[in-house]
Amino acid sequence: MEILSYTFFQNALIGALLASVLCGFIGTYIVARRLVLISGGITHASFGGVGMGVLLGVNPILSALAFAIFSACGIQWMSNQYNVRIDSAIAMFWTLGMSVGIICCYLTPGFLPDLPSFLFGSILSIGSADILFLLVLTVFVIVVFTLLFRAILSVAFDSRFAQSQQLPVTAIEYLMMILIAMTIVATLRMVGIVLAISLLTIPQMTANLFTYRFKRMILWSIFFGWIDCLIGLSISYMLNIPSGAAIIFVSILIYGLLKAIKVLRNKFINNEVMAA
Repeated sequence: MEILSYTFFQNALIGALLASVLCGFIGTYIVARRLVLISGGITHASFGGVGMGVLLGVNPILSALAFAIFSACGIQWMSNQYNVRIDSAIAMFWTLGMSVGIICCYLTPGFLPDLPSFLFGSILSIGSADILFLLVLTVFVIVVFTLLFRAILSVAFDSRFAQSQQLPVTAIEYLMMILIAMTIVATLRMVGIVLAISLLTIPQMTANLFTYRFKRMILWSIFFGWIDCLIGLSISYMLNIPSGAAIIFVSILIYGLLKAIKVLRNKFINNEVMAA
């Protein structure tokens, strides 16, 4: 257990716990609202902000946050105001962010040592500022869900019905898009741009094996997200591989095993019933 004495790993564990709670809430909304593709677009669009931050000499997390929020609101605005197909709007901002990021990185003189950590994640890059950002955002998201739970639930499953109930659907959609963008940026240090969307969907898919209720799904997602991060971070440290890849590989492996167990269990139960 010598690894627990290292400050960087302690930071990684705290960050993993906060990220699991945060992604448990936001990811459940994403899956219920079927926004996985949109979230993937925002994730890759944030690379434009990272590139701009590197080029201009500002904190890449701050510039990525600004670019991600801009992309999230832009996608929502184009689909609402101009009847642009949602997949077309996603493709536009996805490729815009990637192209801006690549151009900025090529224009930046010298070697870019932090770039791989933003792309693939790194337990060594999680600092106190990242933990503070995760903590503040997690608390804020919990407060938002507590105060607006019924409205968020209605919008997630049936926005037209929510609109007929005089709920502020547009405002909630924009609020949730901004929170999705902020959550994605908050987890970049841990899993990277390439794999950030997986942390918002795979634990929810695993949770869905046990429940279909929104509240329980959030709790199960937090649990599985935490387990995935713990095992993934340990493997990342032991094998000296990117933490993002390790966490996502573990999460997919756990999902696959539990899914197989559920299928075999159901088949066994059905055979027992048929035999009776």
